[in-house]
Amino acid sequence: MKKIFSLLMLALIGSAVAFAQIELFVANDVGRNGHYEQKPFAELMGRMAEEHDVEAILALGDTHHYMGVQSVNDPLWMTNFELIYSHPELQVPWYPVLGNHEYRGNTQAVLDYSQVSRRWQMPARYYSKVFEDDGVTLRVVFIDTTPLIDKYHKDTQDYPDVSKQDMAAQLAWLDKELQQANEDWVVVVGHHPIYADTPKSPNERMDMQKRVDPILRRHNVNMYICGHIHNFQHIRPAGSKIDYVVNSSASLSRQQVNPVEGTIFVSGQPGFSILSCTKDNLRLDMINQQGEVIHSVNRSRR
Repeated sequence: MKKIFSLLMLALIGSAVAFAQIELFVANDVGRNGHYEQKPFAELMGRMAEEHDVEAILALGDTHHYMGVQSVNDPLWMTNFELIYSHPELQVPWYPVLGNHEYRGNTQAVLDYSQVSRRWQMPARYYSKVFEDDGVTLRVVFIDTTPLIDKYHKDTQDYPDVSKQDMAAQLAWLDKELQQANEDWVVVVGHHPIYADTPKSPNERMDMQKRVDPILRRHNVNMYICGHIHNFQHIRPAGSKIDYVVNSSASLSRQQVNPVEGTIFVSGQPGFSILSCTKDNLRLDMINQQGEVIHSVNRSRR
């Protein structure tokens, strides 16, 4: 009888481990004071969170268009964030990065808001977070991309906080962080793309390709996810094993988007994404305004 009970317990434990899963929402470029598609998407995210066991939300920059915030008491915290994402199922930790629009204001206030809001969890300008569920582990590495791009350093009037940042220190930290990573899956997130179709200056991508991409490739990162472009893109350039994902805006999209070298999928629809993983699979589902999955990025160990 003891043996049967032990076998039954092992079977139940094995079943629990097999179905262990981490689920995160990914949203960015949302700061529109509730206008355009921001409120409808906030409502959609809340409804979908009722059906998913969402552990946290990755906020990949530009929560505050257009001039960032000036303090932790700036009214934009209410009109861009607190009063918009008010659904009970969205009262989970939000892990942000700074976007270029945050750098138009007081970036320290964005970090300090972590002391005001229980949801806003931003310990530093760049940082790492490990998510774990019954033995499944996912490391998300959050980088601060605006100071890694030369054009922002030159524009001290519009981006006053950029020139104060130490680019070399961040890149050295990123290299060390990825070298030490031993989780099942490793995903790096930031605001700016490394590869993408966009009318924005090509120097942005060139700087990211020169400074960030070699580090990601050297450490076999599974996925790089960003925002900034306001449409969905999934790119796998020749010679890289990394899936490069542009997550669309959850407030106002840019409809015109074309394939580039290595493009697997593009869409001009607005939306957000769901990032999930088990021990054997890493998946990102792109969600449109109807709540439909329009494309999935899948990685498997099998």
